[in-house]
Amino acid sequence: MDTFANTVFEVKINEQVRFARRRFGRYEVIDFLAVLFGYAISGESTLEAFYERLQPIAIPFMALFDRDQLPTRSTLSRFLAALIEPSVEALRTLFLDDLLSWSLTHDRQTGNLVDRAGNAWVVFDIDGTREAARQRALPQTEDLPPASRRLDEICVPGYRGRKRGQVVRTRTVISQTHSFQWLGSFGNRGNGCYREELRKGLSAIGRYLAAYQLEPSRTLLRLDGQYGTGAVLADLSAFAFVTRGREYTVLNHPLVQARLLLPPDQFQQRPESRLMRGLYDCPEVPVGPDGVLCRVVVATHQASSKKSPVGVTRSGIVYELFFTNLLQQAFTAADVVEVYFHRGAFEPTLSDEDQEIDPDRWCSHRACGQEAWCTVSQWVWNLRLELGHQLQPDPVRTTEFAPAPSRVEAEPPHTCGYGKPTVAVAFKAGRFCGQGFVLQSNGTLCCPANQPLMAHERRREVDGSWRVVYGASIRSCRPCLLRGQCQWNGGATTKPRQVSVLWHPVVVGSAQLLWRDWSRRDHRRACMYLLRHQRVEVQAEPRSGMNSATSPVTLTLLSRAERAHYRLTWAQRLARNARPETSGRVTIRLFGVPERFASSLGWVAA
Repeated sequence: MDTFANTVFEVKINEQVRFARRRFGRYEVIDFLAVLFGYAISGESTLEAFYERLQPIAIPFMALFDRDQLPTRSTLSRFLAALIEPSVEALRTLFLDDLLSWSLTHDRQTGNLVDRAGNAWVVFDIDGTREAARQRALPQTEDLPPASRRLDEICVPGYRGRKRGQVVRTRTVISQTHSFQWLGSFGNRGNGCYREELRKGLSAIGRYLAAYQLEPSRTLLRLDGQYGTGAVLADLSAFAFVTRGREYTVLNHPLVQARLLLPPDQFQQRPESRLMRGLYDCPEVPVGPDGVLCRVVVATHQASSKKSPVGVTRSGIVYELFFTNLLQQAFTAADVVEVYFHRGAFEPTLSDEDQEIDPDRWCSHRACGQEAWCTVSQWVWNLRLELGHQLQPDPVRTTEFAPAPSRVEAEPPHTCGYGKPTVAVAFKAGRFCGQGFVLQSNGTLCCPANQPLMAHERRREVDGSWRVVYGASIRSCRPCLLRGQCQWNGGATTKPRQVSVLWHPVVVGSAQLLWRDWSRRDHRRACMYLLRHQRVEVQAEPRSGMNSATSPVTLTLLSRAERAHYRLTWAQRLARNARPETSGRVTIRLFGVPERFASSLGWVAA
């Protein structure tokens, strides 16, 4: 830890995380961050309990960071209240720099998802977690001053989910799904500013991809339903994504309505649920006011007596939407839904975070102070992961995420999805072809004379495609002025016009989906168990120098600048609480640490 503290804290934090000091006395940023790091590592529930446990070893603890004295709790509170946004952003930058400077394995493996075409994808989860606070009711009468609450600057009423409270703060977190590393935390009051936080998260992901030399085109983002709008999807144009949609007006699109008239592509059922979903794959459907082309997977199931918490119910059928831009040849409709529902593994990660560090607990009543605490918490999480991989250098594990298409419920390959509908070209020059008949939201076609054509036949062809035959009414065709351009023999034709729409099956890759990652808990728990269940000896030598009873009295000379209380430089400010050279040496001995693990950290083995 001494090597880590000297390189990261004393140099980078002291040079980059700076701001105008308030009433902090002799302390600087490094002093307070050292306390926050110790608080995150300790696992104590409150700062008060942490300070009580820290008092006997306060001097050796601060000596790890080459500092002299431990700041008090009140001083720490003033520091967190005085933090400003540029300082927090600098701390986030250092946090990400430290993450990218380490690697879990010597060959910098990141884990991946291998699709049915053999392409490898790196998956990231982006989601919001809420910090809820309960507030007691206060009397409000004319003889009392207006009520003032400490959390007014950091929380406002918002969606609380399952958490009890009156006001909330939402933070967006970004996780590397295969390694379970945190890439950032961005919080705001109430329900948050998810568009702004998403842009910051994408910037952090871009730095991660550049450091590991990964292609953005092979990066898959899994997002919550709050991002399922056309405006947000436009921000994700550089990446692949899977998200639950909330633009239910997409269901009225003619392509979606025409697809819903055919049988489902696949059926999907989770092992822990009896709910059976029918999946309809609709490629290249415009979403949102800007018409962002997106692949839409519609999942349907029968409505029950209880209102469905997700989706929209129409005529006793619940419709759920999933938006993605993954290719049909690499991911079937069932694969897209399973990849999204696999976000459920993200919830246990957040639960582990709450149990081990709990960044959702309140550390400050100011926004920047709380953001600094969340960043420190994620920093400690990643550090435990890195150390755990040195203790247990296990190889990445491979899981069959989904079997090959030929093994999926013994279905024929053509049921894995269909492409865009196609129609015949013009049979004669100057005649109306099938492309002149436009699909409508009610499932009909509209001819150039603005007359409807109803679907009266649906049949499966030999090659597995579906043919839907639309026909007009003879009462509409006989008096039509455009009959000569529409029918084969013009006015001599006795039958109404018919148009065939073909849905051709999509050829899907024959490989299975593979998921490569590490264990979610083992590496962190191994590091925590090693450091918390070992014997530790701390020995602090007394400060060197002559005895005060026999030493002559020395005068302290003040410079004119110090006497005039001129502003101090950054170096002078930092030196006020620096550990003096006359301080005795602090020795910390850990017993039972593996030699290879100790040498990797630069520790001296006895």
